[in-house]
Amino acid sequence: MRIISWNINGIRAVIRKGFKDFLEQEKNSIIALQEIKIHDEARAKENFDFFDWAEYWNGADRPGYSGTAVLVPNKKNKLVLNAWTGMGEHKFDTEGRVQTLEFKKFYLINAYFPNANHELSRLNYKLEFNDYLLKYLKKLEKKKPIIICGDFNVAHQEIDLARPKENIGNAGFTYEEREWADKFIKNGFIDTFRYFYPNEQKYSWWSYRTRARARNIGWRIDYFFVSVNFIKNVKNAFILNEVLGSDHCPIGIEIKN
Repeated sequence: MRIISWNINGIRAVIRKGFKDFLEQEKNSIIALQEIKIHDEARAKENFDFFDWAEYWNGADRPGYSGTAVLVPNKKNKLVLNAWTGMGEHKFDTEGRVQTLEFKKFYLINAYFPNANHELSRLNYKLEFNDYLLKYLKKLEKKKPIIICGDFNVAHQEIDLARPKENIGNAGFTYEEREWADKFIKNGFIDTFRYFYPNEQKYSWWSYRTRARARNIGWRIDYFFVSVNFIKNVKNAFILNEVLGSDHCPIGIEIKN
């Protein structure tokens, strides 16, 4: 089984850029999306026609902002035992940032972490979100292992961005955000890509400015983390940096059935 995560930077935009072809290629994969940028009421007026996919949506209250979705192959699937949105905290849940799907052997959490912003105006909000999410995950983990994927909006280590020295203290590479990533790992979660490829420098996001993607001046800010006791079930991790359609590329893991 493949599970894929992709910040698509707008569902309407990515559809115009070949998203349905990508779905056809990955028709047997579970696909978690971030930054769908569509309110539930607006989505109800659309017809995205995602073939035979079971769709789980989590739009933000604010139109055209944030939001998450998960697509699971086969509308009649019995893989998903339960699904819900949010973490039970209003100030975080209104932005559509967290979804939980329960499977037989694990919980899948699709998360779109807040951006600290260039002037770090949302850094404190992000750190509060991060800590609340960690508590939420540890509570779930008492029942089943966790797979959490999404746009974490942080490059954890210097290897995770092309120009670390120039970005120290900038949003996504502040000491506070990186320290939280350390804390997350110390709480029993494994960065799957770094587990399989400890020295590989590969990115998942490139700024639209200055032809950054063509020059591969990027950041790895999208992740799959799993509970320590689940890593034995993960066969591989990958970054599909040849797939276009967004300023991010898809990432994924392959797990044993």
